[in-house]
Formats: sequence, structure tokens, C-alpha cells
Amino acid sequence: MKTPNPEHIRTIKSFIEYSPFPALIDMRLSDIGVGFAALEIDLEKKHLQLLGVVHGGVIASLIDTASFWAVYYDIEDPDAWLVTVDLKLNFLAPAVSGTIRAEGQRIRAGRTICYSTASVTDASGNLVAHGASTLMVIRNRHPDKGVSFPGKFMEDL
Repeated sequence: MKTPNPEHIRTIKSFIEYSPFPALIDMRLSDIGVGFAALEIDLEKKHLQLLGVVHGGVIASLIDTASFWAVYYDIEDPDAWLVTVDLKLNFLAPAVSGTIRAEGQRIRAGRTICYSTASVTDASGNLVAHGASTLMVIRNRHPDKGVSFPGKFMEDL
């Protein structure tokens, strides 16, 4: 198995913080590797809906993003990117405060279609939601927002 380049991981983390929507909801990448990723949000009032629980869109965004980054390292073409083509999720319990964490896991990564799952837990470790995502690899598309991505793997340096 290839070893992720720590400099690449630092760049990914800053890229996520730079991206408008993740920054809007204060989403941060806490861990990533080949076949997995974890993201977290420290809950604030802005994340809640009228009944005082986390809005479903916040949880869906965590599942979508964790699923994306869980298959990211399987895409070897540096000029390719991923887009979500299907997202399914189930809300299982409310979250109201503390930190929520999404852990994504690659199930299968193909040349064109990838499949991954993600679970969201609250600060006590209770399962809040679970979902699955189908992602499509798109070629010759890569975000170029002034961010230079170093090689993904130590073996590539």
C-alpha cells in the first residue's frame, strides 16, 4: 500500500478550509488516508434548525464530504476529480451540541465510478446518521484556485 504524502495532506486540509461551503459551516478534515477520511464540525447555533437540533443539510454535507475524501487517494490521475452522482442517507438520532464527526470509508473505487459510505457520530459517540455515496471520476478537471498540490504519495516524490 502506498504512503500518503504529509505535505499533500496539509495542502488538502488548507484547501478544504479555503473552499467556500466547508468554511461556511466550519467543517474541517481531521484525518485522511487511503480508503478513509474523517471530518468534524464544532456545533454552533448556526448549525441548528428551529427545533434546536443540527440541520439535516449539515449532516448530509458531512456524509457527502467524508465519502468524497474516502475515495480521493484511489484516483491516480492528477488531472481528475470526483463529483457526487448519488447520495443516500438515514438520520438516526438528533445532535444538539459538541462536536459531530463523520468517518468515511471507501467500499469500491473504479476507473469511472466509486462507492463509499460514511457515518456521523455526536460528541458521546452516538450514531446520528449513516449514508452512502456514488461518485464519478471526471477527467481533465481539477480545482485550480491558486493551490499547488504536491504529489499524493511518498513514493511519487
